[in-house]
Amino acid sequence: MILYLIVISVVVAYIFHYLLSPLNYWRKQGVIQRNTWDAFIFNWFVLLKRQNVVHFIENMYKEFPSERYSGCYQFNSPALVLRDPDLIKEITIKKFDHFTDRRTYIPDDVDPLWGKNLFSLRGAHWRNMRSTLSPAFTSSKMKGIFILMENCAENFVNHFMADDKQLIVLETKDTFTRFCNDVIATTAFGVEVDSLKYPDNEFYAMGKRATNFTSLKSMMKFLGYLVAPKLYRALKIKFFDDNVSNFFRTLIDETIALREEQNVSRPDIIQLLMEARNGVIRNEEDDKLDTGYATVEESIGGKIPMNITNEDITAQALVFFFAGFESLSTLMCFTAYELAMNPDIQDKLRNEIRETSEKCKGKLTYDALVSMKYLDMVISEVLRKWPSQAGAERICTKTCTIDPKTPEQPPLRLAEGDLLLIPTYGIHRDPKFYPNPDKFDPERFSEENKGRIQPYSYQPFGLGPRNCIGSRFALLEVKILFFYVLSRFEFVAVERTAIPLVLDKRALILAAEGGMWLGLKRLRSS
Repeated sequence: MILYLIVISVVVAYIFHYLLSPLNYWRKQGVIQRNTWDAFIFNWFVLLKRQNVVHFIENMYKEFPSERYSGCYQFNSPALVLRDPDLIKEITIKKFDHFTDRRTYIPDDVDPLWGKNLFSLRGAHWRNMRSTLSPAFTSSKMKGIFILMENCAENFVNHFMADDKQLIVLETKDTFTRFCNDVIATTAFGVEVDSLKYPDNEFYAMGKRATNFTSLKSMMKFLGYLVAPKLYRALKIKFFDDNVSNFFRTLIDETIALREEQNVSRPDIIQLLMEARNGVIRNEEDDKLDTGYATVEESIGGKIPMNITNEDITAQALVFFFAGFESLSTLMCFTAYELAMNPDIQDKLRNEIRETSEKCKGKLTYDALVSMKYLDMVISEVLRKWPSQAGAERICTKTCTIDPKTPEQPPLRLAEGDLLLIPTYGIHRDPKFYPNPDKFDPERFSEENKGRIQPYSYQPFGLGPRNCIGSRFALLEVKILFFYVLSRFEFVAVERTAIPLVLDKRALILAAEGGMWLGLKRLRSS
């Protein structure tokens, strides 16, 4: 009995040592952090508090308000939380060559479709793939994609116009994911689908399975790679189910074979990567048209890799599916919700839409859309209040020192492999940068006011060379949809609308508890 107690005590002591000893990492470096036990409780039992991930990020940001940075832990992994916009600029732009990578989570030798996509790639592999994809997102390329998106938006509106009801009650997340599914299918995969007319189509079903972040299974995969990466790697636990991987691999293989056989060309991601593989990449000059306040500029160069495989192409198409399917539908949901809650703002936006339509004589153009100032102000404010990217991260790839701002501060030496977190949601909700931050106020981004926004405190698409490559794509898609919808309908609250909005505590992303229910009310003139 005594022997059993000794063994159990040793095991428990080892486990606690394994879990607690890393939680002093930042304290040993002179960085302010929670005490060890609080850090342990905060990380391992935060799930019991049933707290949405954005509130978790916001709490980390608020914890030490007078500090430029502070230490925190994701389970037993140390992370440095950056609070100061100037420091964030230094890390993401000025010293980018020291912080080029993100965490991979799931390695490419376990799940190639996850590990080989642009989000997960590292070092020279990332730089070269980024250079390959960048030409797809210039303003000139967006003008070609505009037509494909516009067709999807018109189809979306016509679907609801065919309904005789004056008020259509819908769960916006489901509805907007179907629209985003159709857009990403045609612009990234070269596939035409209609997910409203055919709700059970295979492309949509596989997309739902691939982007399900609310299931216990998905959460356990991510948490497992955070807590026990060696074990999960040894067990070869993939993120994508085999059925999902095989579906998209087969789709890409067949599409490429058909295009090569019939010499078919299309303005999409697959075509660009096929041309890069064949050495026929076209680096067109960007026309520098202002596409919106939130747009991020491209500033990366690299070699164009010629050994691109079909699997590489599938991985890149899938990462755009992730962004286009999940993040953009979330942005659309919160845009619709804020417009329903603020009818005066919705009316003002609709007036701009009518004026633009009259100038275009009923036929919307790319230049007219991106020139709509109030529409851009509205979308910019949604991205401020409800950023789809609640936080960003960087890995220190070369030893670097953060210099102190005051004499009493010691310099902080960051070692290779150190993780840095940028709490976007917390920064966007800080009254120091955005007075009355919970108020939805597009006027923050007016020509008169946007100059007052502190540089680098607005980062919905990230900062520096590792920002979101698809910011123009995202803004264009959202603006097209709301231009067409608000021309015929208005968003209104209904009985099932949650007021105030409650975030889903189970989700790893921004999501409304119980879904986001709104009414689509036909305008009298429609």
